[in-house]
Amino acid sequence: MDAIAAARAVVEEDHPDAQAAFLGGSVVTARRTPMSDLDIVVILHGSPAPYRASFRSGEWLVEMFVHTEATWHSYVDREVRKRRSPLLWMCSDGLLLFDTDGVGARIATKARALTSVGPPKMSADEIDDCRYAITDLLDDLAGSPDQSERLFIATELVRRAGELALNVSGSWCGGGKWLARRLETAAPGLSERLHDGLRDVLAGRIETLVAAVDEVLDQAGGRLWVGYKRGGTL
Repeated sequence: MDAIAAARAVVEEDHPDAQAAFLGGSVVTARRTPMSDLDIVVILHGSPAPYRASFRSGEWLVEMFVHTEATWHSYVDREVRKRRSPLLWMCSDGLLLFDTDGVGARIATKARALTSVGPPKMSADEIDDCRYAITDLLDDLAGSPDQSERLFIATELVRRAGELALNVSGSWCGGGKWLARRLETAAPGLSERLHDGLRDVLAGRIETLVAAVDEVLDQAGGRLWVGYKRGGTL
């Protein structure tokens, strides 16, 4: 059974009274792989929404995100503030499987409008927090003679540098493979430079990764450590 037919069958079996459903994720793109699962957003009138569940249906692995129209907006609002919303993108770029009363069309229109506008900008304090954390990791990398330590420091640097590059460019963030995919557009070539840097760290050389990370930091104001200060809360 193909992905679209399988997704419809899953929704009909689990939620026959659903108002609408979307099929999103890699499975509806040219990036589909043998491991791609069915990312399905289901819109219900009420209970048992909201919930999410991961399960197998026949040959397919399924991740189902079940919402009412109101909880969809609530979850998306919360995710948008973090500049990363898988739920939003599943409904913006995904396939509307069915729509019984127009709620699916409303959600799709809202999702496309939000993704088009882009995420909220980072505040100056948030940027400085990122600069400080990355600078601290760079110092740790330069100072550590232990290859095991360097492995984890370097992988954390790659992730944080990628996220900062997306934020300073005003792009949506993503995790895992979606971080790499967002960087393809927002910072062409950066993923390759970070990859080369991580490879060199594993071979005992840190200069390539340091240069790639500093390239990102320079776009945000450069390294920051001396003079950084944050107040606490009781």
